[in-house]
Amino acid sequence: MLFDSEIFQITALSLQVSALATLLSLVIGLPFGTWLALGRFRGRDVILSIVNTGMALPPVVVGLVVAMSLWRSGPLGDWKLIYTPWAIVIAQVVIASPVVTGLTAAALAALDPRLSQQLLGLGASRPQMIWRLWREARLPLLAALMAGFGSVISEVGASMMVGGNIRGQTRVLTTAIVLETSKGEFESALALSALLLVITYLINLALTWIQQRGRRKVE
Repeated sequence: MLFDSEIFQITALSLQVSALATLLSLVIGLPFGTWLALGRFRGRDVILSIVNTGMALPPVVVGLVVAMSLWRSGPLGDWKLIYTPWAIVIAQVVIASPVVTGLTAAALAALDPRLSQQLLGLGASRPQMIWRLWREARLPLLAALMAGFGSVISEVGASMMVGGNIRGQTRVLTTAIVLETSKGEFESALALSALLLVITYLINLALTWIQQRGRRKVE
């Protein structure tokens, strides 16, 4: 079964959707988390608490909200994205962005607060200062990337609700596992589960190797 062409298509779609969602979450979460970590303004603690709450946001709630937004009668219905891979990407971005944002803010807040002032005092511009802080916190930021990817590659509720689990179009590994289980095809479900675990392990192994290599360079 694992060598079936349909399984390759499902696996490829899973990786494409999750990789794109993780990248977009990084684009959103990295600057937003940096702003929260370095900013000093009224309401900052409220925003941080909202982000931290979003890190535990139930995927089915995200799926419901995104689905309602993308339905024909919804505010984004004209985009005609419901039951497409893009709908799954949007839902996964909503799930992963708070994770990346919260962990980024925590990573930068853990740095010595005098570092940013020293960099600015040495003549660095604000973008240069932020880039240096990112480099100093690159190991926990990589952990934030892994956490964001892990939150979307294993997600099923939102993908099912906004993607519809359509064969050849929006079926990903997690929704395929649910389908096989509902049909009583437990051997197929277990095989797909094993495939998902192996893929997730290999990707996290590569990211962990990069992280540990960077740690050894720092030491």
